[in-house]
Parts: sequence; structure tokens; C-alpha cells
Amino acid sequence: MIPTRAELRDHLVRTAIAGDVATSRENNLDHYRSLALRDPGYLFGLTLDGDWTYPDVLELMAEKVGVVADPAYREGQDTIDPDRTIDAVEELAGRVSKMLRRAAPRLVVATGHPTGLLTVHLALARFAVAHGATLLAPAEGWTYASGLGRRRRIRYLDGVAMLEDHGSFVHTHDPHPMRAIIAEERPDFVIADHGWAGAAGDAGIETVGFADSNDPALFVGEAEGKIAVSVPLDDNVLPRFYAPLTSYLLDRIARSL
Repeated sequence: MIPTRAELRDHLVRTAIAGDVATSRENNLDHYRSLALRDPGYLFGLTLDGDWTYPDVLELMAEKVGVVADPAYREGQDTIDPDRTIDAVEELAGRVSKMLRRAAPRLVVATGHPTGLLTVHLALARFAVAHGATLLAPAEGWTYASGLGRRRRIRYLDGVAMLEDHGSFVHTHDPHPMRAIIAEERPDFVIADHGWAGAAGDAGIETVGFADSNDPALFVGEAEGKIAVSVPLDDNVLPRFYAPLTSYLLDRIARSL
């Protein structure tokens, strides 16, 4: 069943995908400071052109995501505006439908959130293939040593790239796997999150994706024109909670084809 906008908005708030989300204010502000200090772990592979001071990042996140704008508010609950989420979902749908209207588009789909957003990426991958896109799988099996000293490798599940570590898909912000993908075969379009999205956007590939309120890099990348669309949401709620959002998104894509 495809929800109306009002039904989707209610669902996002009820499941904490938006509204009062699980990510704390303290965590958000810590990540905004880290990005302003150009900590590589928070840049997601993006090379930023602007100064992007801490106040700049907070102001942008208040505008694009709906976190509390007051810099004096430092502890407690923070928020994602569900209307901003839905607006960005609709914008993402427009970008994907435009891509699918091209002749034989070549697509990479990737996620650093196998326990949350994977379900959305799988649905988008299936939909794209059904409507004429070619899902690429470059650098499958490519390995590298993570910051923890463990060997991790790129593995694809039904066309969606993830990092695998000793038989388990793992959460990652790392841009290096996407860089390996692009080095082997450059796609026309990328749907992703975290460093997968940041590295693709930084390479000049049209990239859309999803980002939490504590992931400012992709929103800064969008402000600089490196990321086409970043959808603000809690990126790790129960996978089944994303079903109405996914239905709404696919319906909006289909309407534009």
C-alpha cells in the first residue's frame, strides 16, 4: 500500500525515522565540530571547497535536516523535520526517474548500513533493473585493511555493494571501497550513503543518497553541488519501518517515468 504524504509523515514520526530521533544532540554537535576540523573520519571522502566552520555546519543542518538551530542547545533530544525528509525523497525520486529515462544507464548501489537502509537500497536496485538500468558490480572481492586492522572486502548482495568482514556485512563510513569501484568501472549514477556516496560525489558522479542528522558531510556536499540529493532520516531503525517510505519513493519514481 502506498501511503499519502500525510500518512508517510505520521509514520516517519511514529517510528522515529524523523521527528524526535534516537541520535542525541551531543552526538550531532560532536560530529559537526569534527567535520569543521576536517577530521577524515567525518568527511566521507568529500573534498570540501568552503570554509565550513562549526557554526556554518550547524546552520546548514538546521536548514536541510531540521535539527535545533540554537547553538546554545547542547544536550538532549534532537530532531529531523519529517517534511524535509519527504521533500528530499521526492527530489531523489525525480533524479532517479530522470536517470532511468536515459538510454541504458549504468548504476552502482551501495550501503554502509546493512542492518537498516539495506532494505531501501535493495528495492531501488530491483526497481532500476526492471526499468532498464544495468547494475554494475566492479571491484567485487577487493580487499583492504580497515582502521581496526581487519581485512574487509567488497561483496554484492542482489546488486547492492557492502563491506564484508569474516562472513558478516559491516557498518562503514569509509570512502575507500567506492574509490576502488570507480577505479575499476565508472558508473553513470550512484545511489548510496556514508563514504560510498561521498567518494562517488567527490569523483563527479551524479549521486543521491541518505544521511542521518549526525552525518553532516553529505549535506555539505549537497550544498557544494557534489551530492545531488541527501535525504535526512534516521538510518538505522528496524528495516521493516522503512517499507512505507520505500513504497512512497518507488511510486514517485514510477509516476515520473
